[in-house]
Amino acid sequence: MTDQERHEQEIPRVPMTDEEIEAANLETAPRLDSAVQLKEYTPEWAAGFEEEAARMSEGLDGLPHQVEHTGSTSVPGLPAKPVIDILLIVPDSADESAYVPALEAIGYTLAIREPDWYEHRVLRKPAPAPGAESANLHVLSTGCPEIARMLLFRDWLRTHTGERDLYARTKRDLARRTWTYMQHYADAKSEVIAAILERAGRGTAAHRES
Repeated sequence: MTDQERHEQEIPRVPMTDEEIEAANLETAPRLDSAVQLKEYTPEWAAGFEEEAARMSEGLDGLPHQVEHTGSTSVPGLPAKPVIDILLIVPDSADESAYVPALEAIGYTLAIREPDWYEHRVLRKPAPAPGAESANLHVLSTGCPEIARMLLFRDWLRTHTGERDLYARTKRDLARRTWTYMQHYADAKSEVIAAILERAGRGTAAHRES
């Protein structure tokens, strides 16, 4: 199997065990041991993303890349943790030397490495913008199937109020519970995300055929 084929092979995301979470983190995995504190949407998140995206594009000049605002802070009206999720698409996310030094120069630190899940990397930056406690920068390779899912989910919630409200209710209900790691909270949303994505896929396909 070529590198490109490995990038494009679908790898289901399954709930992670404590051991898997700890292994993926390059340093001690930050524990939550509490409920999740959600904030109401603020346009500061979108403005913060734009500023970070501009910094990244300047630092990564010469490397083909794409930067997208993802996660709940990218959907107007959706409550979220005050953490700006950013997706960076590069030719090969496993080639850390191609992008990590440039991102470290603007305040990011490599935090998570998942070679068995699309060679996914996460870098973090504290307080990137007003109203945001941190930024999580997810790095994936061009052609990775997860990219299409992330963008479809974001765009569907932006344009379908009922789906956005369903997701908001789910988030608020789960956020009241106590979680050992933030990843457990993220994994608990998997079922409703999968259902929304299925409807989004059908809706997008129907729109293309009409």
